[in-house]
Amino acid sequence: MTSRINVMQPWLGPEEIAAVTEVLTSGWVAQGPRVAAFEAEFARIQQAQHAVATSSCTSALHLALIVAGVGRGDDVVVPSFSFIATANASTYVGARPVFADVDRATGNLTAETVAAVLTERTRAVIVVDQGGVPADLDAIRALTDPRGIVLVEDAACGAGSTYRGRPVGAGADVTAWSFHPRKIITTGEGGMLTTSRADWAERARRLREHSMSVSAATRHASVLAPVEEYVEVGYNYRMTDLQAAVGIVQLGRLPAIVARRREIAASYSKQIADIPGLRPVEDPAWGTCNFQSYWVEALPEYPLDREGVLAHLAAADISARRGIMAAHRQPAYAGNAHGPLPVTEHLTDTTFILPVFHQLSESDQARVVDALRTAAAGG
Repeated sequence: MTSRINVMQPWLGPEEIAAVTEVLTSGWVAQGPRVAAFEAEFARIQQAQHAVATSSCTSALHLALIVAGVGRGDDVVVPSFSFIATANASTYVGARPVFADVDRATGNLTAETVAAVLTERTRAVIVVDQGGVPADLDAIRALTDPRGIVLVEDAACGAGSTYRGRPVGAGADVTAWSFHPRKIITTGEGGMLTTSRADWAERARRLREHSMSVSAATRHASVLAPVEEYVEVGYNYRMTDLQAAVGIVQLGRLPAIVARRREIAASYSKQIADIPGLRPVEDPAWGTCNFQSYWVEALPEYPLDREGVLAHLAAADISARRGIMAAHRQPAYAGNAHGPLPVTEHLTDTTFILPVFHQLSESDQARVVDALRTAAAGG
C-alpha cells in the first residue's frame, strides 16, 4: 500500500491555531489590529513603503490598476502564460488585455516580448513572477519608463523570491500578492498590494472598504461614530483579523519554507539530471526562485508526452499538475488581441508541476523520481 503524494499542502501548525484562538477570544474578528500588524510586517519583509491587505490577489490586482489610473480605452500588456486572474483584472477596469509571449526558460515576459505588442494605448504592463521565478524587471522598465507605462508586478507566487538581491516586487510601481493555500504562505484566502506611492496606498485602503471616508476600525473605536461619506464607488475587498493572524505566523515561517523548497528543488534537479528528455525550471541569472512551482518541460526525446506523464504519475498515486494555462485559449478571451504566442503554447502543452511542499519526505520524493525514471525506461 502506498499513500497519495499531493502536489502541494500548506505548512500549518499549533502556532496558527493559537493565533486564531487569540483573535476569537478578543471579540474582534473582522478587519482590525491584526490586519494592520500583518501589513506592517509584510511591508518590512518585502522592503515596501506601503502594504494594503485585501481579500485576494485578484482584488489586489484590480485595485492596483485603479489607483494607477488604468481604465476604459487603455491597453494592458499581460502574459497569456498565467492564471486567468492576471487578464481578468484588466477587464474589470474596462481596459483591453493584450497577450504577450514569454521566455522559454523562465516562463516570464521579457522586454522583447512586451515591445512586440505595445500600442499607442498601452497604459500598463503586468509582469508575473511565474511559479516564483523572478522576472527581469530592470530590462522591462527600461522599455516602459520612458513611455510613461505603469509597471504592475503580479507576485502571486513570489513571496521569498529575490531579484538582484532584493525581494521581488520591490522594483515595480505597484505589486499584488496571493496567500491562497497553493502559494508559499497562506491565510486561507487573501492578498496584498504593495507600493512606494503613499497616495496610491491611501486610495487602495479606502477602495477596499466601500470607499468609506471613515474606516470601520475608527467607527468601532468611537462611542459616537462619525458620519462617513462614500467618495467614489468602492468594493468589499477586506481581509479579516482571523486571516491576518495566520498570516503573521506564516511570515515567521517564510525563510524556513523557502529554504526547504529550494532544498527539494535542488534534489529533484540532481536526481532527474540523468533522465533524458526532462528540463526543470532553474534560477535565472538575476535572482533566486522560491520554487512555488517546480515545473518540468517534457522534451521530444522523453517517451511520454505531458498527458502521458501525468497519467503515469497518477497510476503511482502521485498528484502532479499540468503547467501554467494559456489564457488566450480560454473561451472568455476568444478573439482577444495578442501577438504570436509560440512559446506560451509550447510550455502550456509540455510542462507539468511536481509535488513540492515543506513536509515532503525523501522517500516520497524518491517515489516521484522513480516514477519518472520508469516512464523514461518504458516501464
